[in-house]
Amino acid sequence: MKKLLVLVLVLSSVAVGYAQVQVALGIKGGVNLSKLDTDYDAGNITAFHGGAFALFKLTKIGIQPEVLFSQQGSSIDDVSLDKGDLKTSYLAIPVMLKLYLIGGLNVQAGPQFGFLTAAEFDGKDAKDDLKNSDISANLGLGWDLPFGLTIDARYNLGLSDIKADGSNFEGSFKSRTIQVSLGYKIFKLGK
Repeated sequence: MKKLLVLVLVLSSVAVGYAQVQVALGIKGGVNLSKLDTDYDAGNITAFHGGAFALFKLTKIGIQPEVLFSQQGSSIDDVSLDKGDLKTSYLAIPVMLKLYLIGGLNVQAGPQFGFLTAAEFDGKDAKDDLKNSDISANLGLGWDLPFGLTIDARYNLGLSDIKADGSNFEGSFKSRTIQVSLGYKIFKLGK
């Protein structure tokens, strides 16, 4: 009898907890303003990002993993390299912790793991000059509107040096990106 009572209590707790969790799946895309923190004279480039997200929200806290295709890079002006744009493409996987303040307004923070898919400098392949992965920290603000639309603004701070050993580039390369996104929750379960 005690085992049955414990089982009923555990299942009830899980059901109540599940009933309060909001699960949403959606798509998002937007613009990147990207620059490298490097020894070279570097400038911003404008690119884009897009992909999918899942949101698991419990009252005022949410976890939002994402899978994004993200273009980044920097314009570089250096005597030894000439001028050119370093353009990189990543499969980016941010995992954001979202703290909801009032309404859908939220503060976001979390790590991002990036996997290099392509790189070019001044139109020439530069993938061998860069590491295959990147680790970053994201910090941002978001607004989840009641009808499924989401708006996010984030700063992505590259923590790892993305320049490969034996690269033609000198010094360290760390990415810095401002992202502004518009998203839509396609599927929503819960409140």
